[in-house]
Amino acid sequence: MDKQAKPPVTISHLHDIIHKRTQYEWSRTRSTDWRHKKLLSLSLSWNSIRRSGSSAMPSSSSETLTASRVDCGGGGGGGGGVACAGADNASVANFKLNESTFLASLMPKKEYARIASLKLILTTMVAASVDSGFDPSAAGLHVTSDGKPKVLDVIDCTGSGDIDTSTVVKANEDGLIRGASGAPLLSILHGKTPLESGKERRKIWDEKNQEEIAKAVKILYDFDQKHSKVDDTKLKKTREDLQSRVDFLKKQADKYEDKGPVIDAVVWHDGEVWRVALDTQSLEEDPDCGKLADFSPLTNYRHRKYGVFSRLDACSFVTNVYDEGKVLSIVTDSSPHGTHVAGIATAHHPEEYLLNGVAPDSRLGSMETGTGLTRALIAALEHNCDLVNMSYGEATLLPDYGRFVDLVTEAVNKRRLVFVSSAGNNGPALTTVGAPGGTTSSIIGVGAYVSPAMAAGAHSVVEPPSEGLEYTWSSRGPTSDGDLGVCISAPGGAVAPVPTWTLQRRMLMNGTSMSSPSACGAIALLLSAMKAEGIPVSPYSVRRALENTSTPVGDLPEDKLTTGQGLMQVDKAYEYLKQFKDCPCVFYQIKVNLSGKTTPTSRGIYLREATTCRQSTEWTVQVDPKFHEGASNLKELVPFEECLELHSTDEGVVRVPDYLLLTHNGRSFNVVVDPTNLGDGVHYFEVYGIDCKAPQRGPLFRIPVTIIIPKTVANRPPVISFQQMSFVSGHIERRYMEVPLGATWAEATIRTSGFDTTRRFYIDTLQLCPLRRPIKWEDAATFASPSAKSFAFPVIEFHGIGINKEELILDGSEAPIKVEAEALLASEKLVPVAVLNKIRVPYQPVDAQLKTLSTGRDRLLSGKQILALTLTYKFKLEDAAEVKPYIPLLNNRIYDNKFESQFYMISDANKRVYAMGDVYPESSKLPKGEYKLQLYLRHENVQLLEKLKQLTEIRLNLHSEPDGPVTGNEYSPRICVGGEISYGKLSFDDKEGKNPKDNPVSYPISFVVPPKKPDEDKKAVSSTNSCKSVSERLEQEVRDTKIKFLGNLKQETEEERSEWKKLCACLKSEYPSYTPLLAKILEGLLSRSEGGDKISHHEEIIDAANEVVRSVDVDELARFLLDKSEPEDEEAENLKKKMEMTRDQLAEALYQKGLAMARIENLKGEKEDEGSCQKDKFEENFKELTKWVDVKSSKFGTLTVLREKRLSRLGTALKVLDELIQNENETANKKLYELKLGLLEELGWSHLVTYEKQWMQVRFPTSLPLF
Repeated sequence: MDKQAKPPVTISHLHDIIHKRTQYEWSRTRSTDWRHKKLLSLSLSWNSIRRSGSSAMPSSSSETLTASRVDCGGGGGGGGGVACAGADNASVANFKLNESTFLASLMPKKEYARIASLKLILTTMVAASVDSGFDPSAAGLHVTSDGKPKVLDVIDCTGSGDIDTSTVVKANEDGLIRGASGAPLLSILHGKTPLESGKERRKIWDEKNQEEIAKAVKILYDFDQKHSKVDDTKLKKTREDLQSRVDFLKKQADKYEDKGPVIDAVVWHDGEVWRVALDTQSLEEDPDCGKLADFSPLTNYRHRKYGVFSRLDACSFVTNVYDEGKVLSIVTDSSPHGTHVAGIATAHHPEEYLLNGVAPDSRLGSMETGTGLTRALIAALEHNCDLVNMSYGEATLLPDYGRFVDLVTEAVNKRRLVFVSSAGNNGPALTTVGAPGGTTSSIIGVGAYVSPAMAAGAHSVVEPPSEGLEYTWSSRGPTSDGDLGVCISAPGGAVAPVPTWTLQRRMLMNGTSMSSPSACGAIALLLSAMKAEGIPVSPYSVRRALENTSTPVGDLPEDKLTTGQGLMQVDKAYEYLKQFKDCPCVFYQIKVNLSGKTTPTSRGIYLREATTCRQSTEWTVQVDPKFHEGASNLKELVPFEECLELHSTDEGVVRVPDYLLLTHNGRSFNVVVDPTNLGDGVHYFEVYGIDCKAPQRGPLFRIPVTIIIPKTVANRPPVISFQQMSFVSGHIERRYMEVPLGATWAEATIRTSGFDTTRRFYIDTLQLCPLRRPIKWEDAATFASPSAKSFAFPVIEFHGIGINKEELILDGSEAPIKVEAEALLASEKLVPVAVLNKIRVPYQPVDAQLKTLSTGRDRLLSGKQILALTLTYKFKLEDAAEVKPYIPLLNNRIYDNKFESQFYMISDANKRVYAMGDVYPESSKLPKGEYKLQLYLRHENVQLLEKLKQLTEIRLNLHSEPDGPVTGNEYSPRICVGGEISYGKLSFDDKEGKNPKDNPVSYPISFVVPPKKPDEDKKAVSSTNSCKSVSERLEQEVRDTKIKFLGNLKQETEEERSEWKKLCACLKSEYPSYTPLLAKILEGLLSRSEGGDKISHHEEIIDAANEVVRSVDVDELARFLLDKSEPEDEEAENLKKKMEMTRDQLAEALYQKGLAMARIENLKGEKEDEGSCQKDKFEENFKELTKWVDVKSSKFGTLTVLREKRLSRLGTALKVLDELIQNENETANKKLYELKLGLLEELGWSHLVTYEKQWMQVRFPTSLPLF
């Protein structure tokens, strides 16, 4: 490799306006970022390693806690000849893998030093893995080395697999019940759960559909052969019907959408335990497989039994029953991530010990939602877990803050739980550690390390690095409040077990998600040894032992921001714990303030801004020793006294006192930081305290001091350049710049030289803003040969455009407003673009329900029961739109939120769920209609939840098109009403693009929609009424009031129906042949339930409809409607409205009469003696209806479908019915889908019948899913 090659560089985009002087970190990395192997040229000297693991939340919402046993029998060696960190790292020239060292590199353990020396470890440990799920059938995760069951429990902490099983269904005399899917079952059905679709199911469906198409085409062909000329109307209709069948079947393949099969679940109590059985026939190819009667019943997984959904998917699952059988939890994994993580920590392969996990005799207990996190922690403590691994995380507003952080800290303090978590995969920029692993004082945050053996073996790199180093994507410290962030490092890649459904036993993944369980397994060995030796187990002493015995990675002080204290060494940590077992178990809490100020409080000193780096500052450090809860006042707290010698790694920059006498009540001291003589770039120092009586203990506490000196851009126009930067594999260059005042974006040009093969570079930038997550931008650039590329992001050449308003508010009722734009740094070409593409509508809850959760999984160990608040909102869409719920107080925060969880669910009147989400709401396309949004919040503090009853507000962001958020489509005013606010962005740039999102600088813009133009004032008294006498007008008002009163009467009981009939008879005698009255009577009959005698009920409807028809002078009505002239005065307009209303009442009567006749015929069945007469009456009525309305319209099309069905033209009936369903704008009509299902059954298309039945469960569920 040409070591002087200068690869391109990437820099992060400035997302918002810069109002104050700040700086950016510019991190340059070569193609050896080790993440995108597929994108590298083969001519490159060695391949980079692709990051396949992640500490970020997996895409699925499933979060599982798996508890497992760790017997800790020595770790299974690790093979000889594997290169280690520091002095043990061999050079590439002397490094060679053999079979054993290659296998050892797939599951790194040698990097920890000699685990085999821990022969004293005999005790059993219990570890919990909080991750994306766990496959109990995965290789190496069945038993420990001494034959004990490895996995103790598997729990779905999110509730995503919960099924409401509170309704009890009794079996009939044949022992059968009807399942929710419609299938007859052999036991009591309590719920159902959908399983995601697979290619196999689609393939089987396509085969059956093609078979039916072939049959339909043959029937059509035979008809054409038999009838060469089709002149007869009846034959034409018959052929149209046959063609419609073919067309319908062909369309189904394009419309196919698999929502997954419906699995019937049966729950019962056998007198001892709750048992569960599933009917999975819909998953199997063979209809005789998957029957409920053949299912081996399961119970809670603590009994160590699991099931497999089907042979096709090979997906394992376990079950748990809660709340006395009212809730069934079906637990499966959402990705291979969780099983892989568990395998790194605890896998045991008797046939190949080199592939064992770090602690192969651990027993596991598997989860990122607030609810999932809390439940996982509760479960881990209920199972008396000794340690927890959590390979999840994300950026945060505030470090060491939030409800979950509080709960973890409480568990660490009270129960001495050791909590290990990943630092994150957002490097190489500094301050990229994620919560909770890299930002929480009570959690051991782990970075990802790679050794030469791992690079050569696991990653198959041709030329591995000469010594171990941190993966470039591993997140770096410090935290925004100055803490180191990364505690220690561990191997960040492994070949570990994965779920069976992946159709392989093991898989290579890398990420801090892998380094965290690797460290957790090693810590399990330490805890097991401590228990065996009688050493008190404390997460405080364990962490100190790990930090003080780690092997440094890198030679520079600032390398600690990358690797923490270094690569953990198990054997040295064990010896440290043995040597200092009698020392107090204390956590030294550090609080740092600028002298003279009480806020803000930090855990270290972090200077980034240019102004703070140009002067000396003095800081006050408070050190408070924290003992575990339950520590004895007289035996531990009162005697605690330590004489500490204070040190600084560079007295020329950071000065501290020489000594500090520390007691239980804590002490403070001052630190003076003088960065004025430092050069540009990052500088790292530490202040630490040493026990004067036992200096071999190493630092008892450390205070990180990070100083970043930015380069000032003084020239105008503001341009800065960096020359002659050389790159080798894995090398990172960082540059820091003070952003000029007024800059709002920047452009960078990167030039490369000195190489002749394709090279790939990764570029990251980061900006820190108060109370905001770090603003990070990353990209990659590929250079085929020495060349230049330009980017639009904040670095190198700065630009700035400012306006005289921070936010533009346009009032639709006012004149246009003036916007003054100013080029702040240099002359700029101005191309303003403004787009309004969203509407923000605030809603208040219409209902609030507060309840206490009953199950044990929602009870904190303090004894407090978690409460749930469900807020209900209602909204209506006049047109289809993209909707995104927004809760300003709660959204986009998991770890740094004091509320435990937030879920929402959007459903229609049929209880069909259109959208579900949590703290990160997403846009969902909703059709026109009325909807209900339920917001679910949890906390144990009832006062906090009571406040949210009054304060919570939901905003719905609506886009005029489905791709609105991406394309920035222009705002469509048809979905906005008066008083609402439409908002978007105003951009200024020299680009011609119309989308403000493409432009570097933008300002928010909002538009207050003016009220709609009111209708013309209606006259108080119409001219027709003014011509009538007072007595006539009074009589008309009395008549209309009586009819209105009749329409409001209830008919729920027999007595009420009797009274209603009496009033109908009275009014008919008083106002004979008055069409509005007769139409109201028909309406009343239709609103009444059919009751017992359905035939009599439909006959009453026919009689009432006939009365309406007879009351209308159809000839006069027809003559009037044929006259298309426009009304010339108000009287003519009123007459037109009256005649149109009469037409509508006539059409409705004919329509309802036809429906009633069809239903009577269906109830009576076909009878030869009266069939033809009845058909004649039906056809006569149908033909009369065609005179007045379009019988294929959405209002009357059902009757057309029934007519075609009566005439045995099922294909035509399906065609009309499908058009009706497609044209539905409101909530889905269940009767139409039931009619479609009946037609498909008559046609014998079983695959479509099954498909529609499954979709019926989605469109019309019996209840909403549980939160």
